[in-house]
Amino acid sequence: MSGSVAERVREILAEQAMIDVADVKDDATLADLGIDSLGLVESIFAIEEAFDIQVPFNANEPEASEFDISSVAAIIRAVEDLVADQKP
Repeated sequence: MSGSVAERVREILAEQAMIDVADVKDDATLADLGIDSLGLVESIFAIEEAFDIQVPFNANEPEASEFDISSVAAIIRAVEDLVADQKP
């Protein structure tokens, strides 16, 4: 499942940034990808919908959020953790 989560997160971020998924590198920040605050919120909504999860994210204070958005790899890890927490 880990690979598919990472792939889908990269696809969502690439779609939001309007770039090729191959250009979404693990160490990239959202700013590196050209994703602004509105794009971040849209990405969060798309991630929630794709994985049927609730992301603990405060759009008004992203730095205070429990959901790490510091890099693509951090976002993938956070989503994988949320997905794993949902399994009975």
